[in-house]
Amino acid sequence: MVKISNDELKYLTLLSRNFPDIATASTEIINLEAIQNLPKGTEHFLADLHGEYEAFQHVLRNASGTIKRKVKEIFNETLGSREQKELCTLLYYPEQKLELVKQEFNDDADLRDWYFITINRLVRVCRDVSSKYTRSKVHKALPDDFSYIIQELLHESSSDPNKQAYVDVIVRTIISTKRADDFIIALCNLTQQLTIDRLHILGDVYDRGLSPDKIMDLLCNYHNFDIQWGNHDILWMGAASGNDSCIANVIRIAMRYGNQAVLEDGYGINLLPLATFAMECYENDPCTQFQPSLLGDRDVEELGATKQLIAQMHKAIAIIQFKLEAATIMRRPDFEMNDRLLLNKIDFNRNVIKLNGKEYELTDSSFPTVDPEDPFRLTPEEEAVVAKLHKSFISSEKLRKHINCLFRNGGVYSVVNGNLLFHASIPMNENGTFKDVMIQGQGYQGEALMKKVDSLIREAYFGTDSEEEHAFALDYVWYLWCGKDSPSFDKDKMATFERYFIADKETYKENKGHYYTLRDNEQVCDYILDGLNVTGQYRHIINGHIPVRTIKGETPVKANGKMMVIDGGFSKAYQPQTGIAGYTLVYHSRGFQLVQHEPFSSITQAVEDGIDIKSTYQLVEMTNHRMMVKDTDKGAELRQQIEDLKLLLYAYRSGLIKERKYRPITNKR
Repeated sequence: MVKISNDELKYLTLLSRNFPDIATASTEIINLEAIQNLPKGTEHFLADLHGEYEAFQHVLRNASGTIKRKVKEIFNETLGSREQKELCTLLYYPEQKLELVKQEFNDDADLRDWYFITINRLVRVCRDVSSKYTRSKVHKALPDDFSYIIQELLHESSSDPNKQAYVDVIVRTIISTKRADDFIIALCNLTQQLTIDRLHILGDVYDRGLSPDKIMDLLCNYHNFDIQWGNHDILWMGAASGNDSCIANVIRIAMRYGNQAVLEDGYGINLLPLATFAMECYENDPCTQFQPSLLGDRDVEELGATKQLIAQMHKAIAIIQFKLEAATIMRRPDFEMNDRLLLNKIDFNRNVIKLNGKEYELTDSSFPTVDPEDPFRLTPEEEAVVAKLHKSFISSEKLRKHINCLFRNGGVYSVVNGNLLFHASIPMNENGTFKDVMIQGQGYQGEALMKKVDSLIREAYFGTDSEEEHAFALDYVWYLWCGKDSPSFDKDKMATFERYFIADKETYKENKGHYYTLRDNEQVCDYILDGLNVTGQYRHIINGHIPVRTIKGETPVKANGKMMVIDGGFSKAYQPQTGIAGYTLVYHSRGFQLVQHEPFSSITQAVEDGIDIKSTYQLVEMTNHRMMVKDTDKGAELRQQIEDLKLLLYAYRSGLIKERKYRPITNKR
């Protein structure tokens, strides 16, 4: 006899509301058992997007080359390479491609024939990518307008003589009612969605590239994604929380890459107070070290006269940043960052700075807002600028929407299907053990450290009951951007000042934490995986942050396959170092595949000329059996649900809970 406790009985009583009798509970058990034996959904991992919206959204649209491969598998015997390319372009960019196609036809009958043939081809592709899902899951993904029609076409084949006329009439009626364009768009979007079951972003959506806001718009509306926050994401989260040092860093980086548009147009940040102050304060300053770095196809002419203004704003916010950071460092001695107090080490008469007992000549001698007697004090004008920028950041509705999305779908780390995901590092000792990191007088290491850091970031944004605790959390978010024991940074310093003001590159060196050398060791990776309770036969650490210099022979697969570093240079700033334009790690039912991308041309060329991203594939790891849903985290959840339902069946049959008449919920029209 099965013993059911009072607590279990209370839970089963609640469960019975959804499954009120033996029949409904049994049906659900059958359904869940069947789902467990479907192939696992395909997961895609990407890292360090850094605002490169066009390349990122193309990789999602073509599913890192998966859709192109599907089209080839299905139509290789019947379609030539040109027709396959045209079909792929339509699948990636249905709205834009349809406009071009319709311009090619002068005869309506020819266009109707094209619609008929194309819709049937698109249905075949969609049927293939949906085959690993239950009808219920596919149904949930269907657009409302065409839900019934798509279901019929996906599950009825025109090759069946008994169904051919039925299917043909459906397609021809779609065309005759002038819904062909809308239907094709819906079918292409559905195919894209079903090809990627889950998307993992390994941090750094923000900075450098032109359109992180557009990436966030895309992600916030994506069907299934998670993100492990990178140091650049945390910087923006700190800015949205009201940390002025984070705000200054965000603006400085935007100025560095000539990307003030993401602040002004993307998030409605008012930069006019900074521009006005910079023009007045640095009117006669060439600001040579602060000229913007222009990426991609943009050139100096594009910015025109604003280039000098951007340089002036860049310098103004950099000096403000150093002063704001100094205030944090001095009120938080436990951060141990006194070596980053640099303005007070300048000899303004001789134009030199003394670091570690050695003098270096400065490349810039103009410091009109720095008082040698009190170098870290903000001038009244700087204070006014900071106050206005602060108000603008915390008042931005779109920024708040995007940051809320990061909190809702992300964290510092996660464990998914035997894979440990985080952006950068876990601080470690030289001997390969977790480093004890002190936070407010208490030591944290490994999993406890990652959880504490995650908690502090949330406290900084959402607040706490204690003003003192909230103030510390706000300061700590900035520390996570550049502190030596930060899991999202883990270097001994961030040499921002040195790169601006000192010519000697030996001062630029940022020594990485022990994790970055130890991660090549399989035993250390196993220690980390054990320490964060990652189990399973196939388990890995997957992260980004440090670009893989493929051009120099580096490989993203380390530690005998236990570690995968997938920052391949989505950011154009890093592509000269990596030699490529990013990686996608694909985890499907048969194992891991690494996709290496070449630079993306443009959406225009992709649509008009059918130019796809050139990608190469590398098998990383193949499992000895095809992975099913039962082998995943979702499978574990389903097994628990099955056990609960079996217990509910026992409760019904033993009379502990009475069956009720099942009344299906119907939609009232």
